[in-house]
Amino acid sequence: MLAFELRRLREESGKSLAQLSEDTSYDRTYLHRLETGERLSQLPVMEALDGVYKTGGLLTRLWRLARQEVFMDQYKEFMQYEAKATIMHKYMLAIPGLLQTEDYARAVLSSAPPAGNGDVLEDQVAARMGRQELLHREPPPSVRVILDEAALRRPAADRCVWQQQLERLVQATSSPYMVVQVLPFAAGVHDLMGGSLSLLWLPDGRCVAYLEGSKTGDLVDELGEVAQLRLSYDRVRDLALAPPESLAFIQHLMEDNTS
Repeated sequence: MLAFELRRLREESGKSLAQLSEDTSYDRTYLHRLETGERLSQLPVMEALDGVYKTGGLLTRLWRLARQEVFMDQYKEFMQYEAKATIMHKYMLAIPGLLQTEDYARAVLSSAPPAGNGDVLEDQVAARMGRQELLHREPPPSVRVILDEAALRRPAADRCVWQQQLERLVQATSSPYMVVQVLPFAAGVHDLMGGSLSLLWLPDGRCVAYLEGSKTGDLVDELGEVAQLRLSYDRVRDLALAPPESLAFIQHLMEDNTS
């Protein structure tokens, strides 16, 4: 529906893709892919097009509905890429599912509505734990996780569950295939503050990215966009604590949790 409306509005306006590109400062090929349904844009693109066509927010509303439809499909595709990845670089605003304990995963998943169906919850927990099997492949993927301090300052309500989760993070740092770093609040503002980012390198050398919010996700495979996200990740990594300092940071939290 969104793609259809984008094409219909442009044709009714009499604009060519080249003219629309000039009006919005977005590449004509990119705009064409939006009209054919090959891509789902970011919100500012829809806001710009609403302005050009004077549609009173219609395209923005359709975009929100479209994202709800594609999120689960994109997440499934992301998990397929993740299962095959040889290298993973992640910046996370929450403890990543790959490093969650079962009890912590249950606490996180039960916080989302609807939380009343125990069977559904346990299926979700089992699925999350199942994803961790990829860490035990031979050879396992090389993983670097940058944890925002926010992820470590929001403990589980149960101190024991939180302690076990912190211990799991410490344990992860002992693997030669795993690097865990902490990005402290003191690092200040940066380009990835809006959500979590996963960069996945596949066996054929390709890299794909996955941007994730609390209820949204966007799989990115265009070379230029992926390159920009890699640069953003590298800059965040430069701001993060070194691995030994990160380990000490988590161990200090463990001590505070038991005091």
